[in-house]
Amino acid sequence: MHRYPSVGRVLVLTILILLLPLAGYGESPEAIRIGATVSLSGNFSEPSAMIRDGYRLWEKQVNQHGGLMGRPVELVVYDDRSDPETAYNLYQRLIHQDRVDLVLSPYGTPLTLQASQVSEASQMVMLACAASGHAIWNRGYRYVFGMYALADRYFIGMLDLMARQGHDTVSIIYEDSPFNIDVANGAEKWARRFGVAVALKESFAPGQGQLRGLLQDAIEKNAAGLILSAYPPEGYRMLELMQAAGWRPRAIGMTIAPIHPDFYLTAGPIAEGIFGPSQWEPDERIPFPGTTKFIRDFQAAYHKLPSYHAGSAYAGCQILERAITELNEINQDRIRDYISSLDTVTVIGRFKVDHQGRQVGHNPILVQWQDGKKEIVYPTKMQTAHPRF
Repeated sequence: MHRYPSVGRVLVLTILILLLPLAGYGESPEAIRIGATVSLSGNFSEPSAMIRDGYRLWEKQVNQHGGLMGRPVELVVYDDRSDPETAYNLYQRLIHQDRVDLVLSPYGTPLTLQASQVSEASQMVMLACAASGHAIWNRGYRYVFGMYALADRYFIGMLDLMARQGHDTVSIIYEDSPFNIDVANGAEKWARRFGVAVALKESFAPGQGQLRGLLQDAIEKNAAGLILSAYPPEGYRMLELMQAAGWRPRAIGMTIAPIHPDFYLTAGPIAEGIFGPSQWEPDERIPFPGTTKFIRDFQAAYHKLPSYHAGSAYAGCQILERAITELNEINQDRIRDYISSLDTVTVIGRFKVDHQGRQVGHNPILVQWQDGKKEIVYPTKMQTAHPRF
């Protein structure tokens, strides 16, 4: 005896078949995927962690407000281990295998130089959220834009203050890498403009044990000021050697390490009085739109103050968000043209680039650790405390 489906069952099956083409209509829109690398290990891990947190905070907030063009945003982030070759390969993967819609930069000039080779070849816009070496913008690229004031301007404030106080000699010790070379050359140039004589200018290869000999050279010169341009591991090592030698000049300036909230805790008492160039500081008295909210949101999310690395990463995302919102499409050429002509203010200050993509609207500030706290000492209009020598 054959069994035939009831009329009711046939009707239900027919309705389901007819509805199959409509099944995707209620699904969420496809995410906009944004690729980047961060350094979770190696020499760049301390500042890079701030970059990651700035990116993640923006991702969370933009999705809370409906995403971009009505689509959620998804960050695709890999660990580049502070290695330029790894960064290069990972950006190849992000663009050609993961097929991300947009990219953000890694931390630092060495990695950004490599990553931007990949993005430029693919004609994808990259906002260099954490790099200031001139080499990035000396290649005639059309799709990479800077957020930071350039490296050769980092120590204008310290040298200006030294000259005003009559401290007329400085030694410059720097790590042999593109960013630090630019910092050192800029410091030498500005020292001469302010009438500060350069008593010593020497470079070193990281991890080769050269710092002890360089410190002895600096002690023999005994200049009033010392500028050390290096990534944090070598910077902390030099401070340890200075403390062991019992020597300290009237003014010490360092790149990168002093701007981190836990610098004083990590470096110990020698941190007192150290100057550091900064792109921005988490001070609610800084009058940029959204600064106060960003500081409070970052603290609520991560239970620490942001550094300028976090602020710049977040600001870079703001620029990208603004371009896509205004254009209402992801078109790399139109995004490039929009950013090229933009003159605006982010949470870290003014954003304006020249025809080569260099940041020309933003200026660095100078901080100094005083009584265990980081204070802004330059420029005068932004001072939270007077400099100490």
